[in-house]
Amino acid sequence: MPRLEEITPDNLAAAVEIKVSLAQEAFVAPVVASLAEAYASRQTAWPRLVYDGDRAVAFVMANFDPGHEIEAFRCGVWRLNVAAAEQGKGYGSFAVRALCEEARRRGHRRVTVLWEPGEGGPEGFYLRLGFKRTGEVLFGETVGELAL
Repeated sequence: MPRLEEITPDNLAAAVEIKVSLAQEAFVAPVVASLAEAYASRQTAWPRLVYDGDRAVAFVMANFDPGHEIEAFRCGVWRLNVAAAEQGKGYGSFAVRALCEEARRRGHRRVTVLWEPGEGGPEGFYLRLGFKRTGEVLFGETVGELAL
């Protein structure tokens, strides 16, 4: 059964070792860059590792910033990296559902995600999870939303 854990000094190396497939690298920042961003945004960033047993299999990071001037950045999926060898096993879906549970716990009614369009990108994954395109494009990326 997968579970989420906070990033700590004890699991930092495992987090940084999570690598997506080569084809996906164009669509998502590496975990190390996400952790640097989380450190710089520590009041709003929510980085977590997905474990299956003692194996770190994925990384997910949310942003919870209800006062952000851009509505799409108030509550959303910032990053999702599933290790290449672990894809197709439900870890990404688990991570997004867990993030949505945290958003509900914090009183949010909507979660957003931005994705770069393109073949091999994450659009289909997010649409299968129930996200809908908003029609908005930010920084060249499609904005999707999921009502909670």
